Amino acid sequence: MPDSPPYTIHMDPKFRPLDHIDVPALARAVTEPWFNQTLCQVNDSLVRLGVVEGEYHWHQHDAEDEFFYVVNGRLIIELDGRDSVELLPGQGVTVPQGLQHRPIAPERTTMLMIEQAGVQPTGD
Repeated sequence: MPDSPPYTIHMDPKFRPLDHIDVPALARAVTEPWFNQTLCQVNDSLVRLGVVEGEYHWHQHDAEDEFFYVVNGRLIIELDGRDSVELLPGQGVTVPQGLQHRPIAPERTTMLMIEQAGVQPTGD
């Protein structure tokens, strides 16, 4: 992946139940081009913050769906064998398990992702 930005991925939840989570403040502090932080765990799912710009690699999650919600910016999700999905602020989509996909952020984008605990963000 010579043209891909480096990925910064933090798997451990940063917040516990009843902790106040300020997504805009967290996003402002990010300096990396592709940053992914688990915010918290809710039952068997993780809520993750992504602050991204550029392209991620093609990947899939064999046993987990993945939900993307754009807070600000723009996210294009390329899907294997299907039309790409473009998400603007306030929009989301679920990518079903087993479907190859590649997120692309043409500009700095803040997004939330919800996925099962134990998922590998880089794919299976």
